[in-house]
Amino acid sequence: MVGIDEVKRLLIWLARPKRKAILEQLTHDEGKKTLEVFLKAWEPSKGLDRLREDLAEQISIVAENKKVHWKWQDIGLLQHHYNNLKTPYSTKAFAVQSQITNLEGWGWFFKARNIIIIHIAFWLALIFAYPKFPQVQAIFFWNPWVRRILGVGYVGFLLTWFPPFRRKLFEPFKPSLLADAGLDNFYDQSYFPESKVKVPVSGDILPITPALPSIQRQIILEGDSGLGKSMFLRHLLKNSQRIVVYLPAQKCHKGVIEAIQDKLHGQAQDAGFLKNLIYSGAIDICIDGLNEVTAETRAKICQFVESYFRGNIIMTTQPLEWTPPSTAKTYYLQPLEQQQIQEFLISRQPRLPQDAKIQGADYAKACTDYLIEVFQQQAKEELDAVRRILSNPMDLTVVALMLSQGKHPNLFHLQQQQYNLMAAEYLKEWNQEFPLKKFSAAVYEMRLQDKQALPADEFYQVAMSLSDEKYKMVVSRQWQDKKGEAQKEWCFRHDKIMDFFLVQNFLGETDAAEGLLVDRMGDPRFRGVYFLLATLLEIDAAKKLREELIQYAADTKDNTVSNTFVQLLRTR
Repeated sequence: MVGIDEVKRLLIWLARPKRKAILEQLTHDEGKKTLEVFLKAWEPSKGLDRLREDLAEQISIVAENKKVHWKWQDIGLLQHHYNNLKTPYSTKAFAVQSQITNLEGWGWFFKARNIIIIHIAFWLALIFAYPKFPQVQAIFFWNPWVRRILGVGYVGFLLTWFPPFRRKLFEPFKPSLLADAGLDNFYDQSYFPESKVKVPVSGDILPITPALPSIQRQIILEGDSGLGKSMFLRHLLKNSQRIVVYLPAQKCHKGVIEAIQDKLHGQAQDAGFLKNLIYSGAIDICIDGLNEVTAETRAKICQFVESYFRGNIIMTTQPLEWTPPSTAKTYYLQPLEQQQIQEFLISRQPRLPQDAKIQGADYAKACTDYLIEVFQQQAKEELDAVRRILSNPMDLTVVALMLSQGKHPNLFHLQQQQYNLMAAEYLKEWNQEFPLKKFSAAVYEMRLQDKQALPADEFYQVAMSLSDEKYKMVVSRQWQDKKGEAQKEWCFRHDKIMDFFLVQNFLGETDAAEGLLVDRMGDPRFRGVYFLLATLLEIDAAKKLREELIQYAADTKDNTVSNTFVQLLRTR
């Protein structure tokens, strides 16, 4: 109960002639304190009806005063006054009720705002925890129902179209996405940036690095074996700031989406979500070696590329008869010119073995002297063949290794010469002959099964010798499996090296060898083998094979093998 002195002071204040003007100037805090005093004075007592009636009027004035900014926390105070004013002062209660209704609306707004803030904070915490916790990856992000329901629609949208979130999404899988590229064995100083490409439409010949600075839209890079297509892809991958997946074309036999899913350790089961990410450009795609797969696999890749025409995709292939995706532009990788050949040989010096016999200025002089010698060939066809071999960076790399060891490279039998040196080293180190026949048969089975890794358990000593720094015929690749255990495998450094061991199965006068010559004629995986056969077969056998290849080309309209075979055989 309010004391009589306080009631008197309140009545004196109410009697002031300018009290309405005062009420209009009240601040929020002053208005709230005034209502609190009114509330204390409201307690029922006899003889105070006029006071309560005047209080009701003042409460109404204060409540509807537009200069008083009510907060939604004040709703309890206004509700108390509203209950007191409903009877017998219902007309005075209307102003209070309007303020209560307004504050209730703001109350719902602030509650919704807090819920949204909590929801955003929850998903932000999950996104930052995502790379380190497989459970978070599997349960919240790659589970379509959880992502759609708990994400309330906007989470999936942001993951698909907001670049920082997209990078987070693929961050845990980056080593797996690039595993097949072998970047552990790639050094940017070994990349030769002066190679040139023929640009589509304009036909200009430009250095490849400025012509293709990054993976943009859809690109086909076409060039002969050994010109550096895969090396260029590795250069792009090494310097890319975006999420990129590297796919050997053989791994796309089920489809490109399926090949990418296999690299996500089976957690990205939502194929639809993955397709949206690819369509939005969240991940760039490299597909290497279209010429090494069947026509059926190429058709699947082409269908994928045309379906995802907004994606950033680059593909490499050797020349072959096929219908490329209509949405892609083809760049043609050019052979090295004579000046570039010398620059390339000298640029190999930092990557030569540390124990090389010839180094420094002596190595540069050896390169210059060797090129002067080989370019002095008199016969035009022989000179053309020499230029064709030396314009190939892969063959030039072998030449550089041999020159550094003090050897004289035989351009028409480079792989055989390199093998002979390695085999002699193998005999010296392991005290036994190199198992060429057995190993070549195993390589043939690898090729048939589209496997990349050597059977190291059976050929450990072979892998050690082939990976020697002086020969670099195979390279090792290390990674961690799903259980976190270290794994290691050996792969051929280039298809030309694999072709040398594959061709051993085609040589000889056995029925098996002769059968392979016919059976593999239309298999793109053995294309390089037939080019080697043009120089390794006896001349009569080579001519016979030439006629068979020409007949095959006439029947299939595919003369990519026969044309090169005829050119190589002509040099003999």
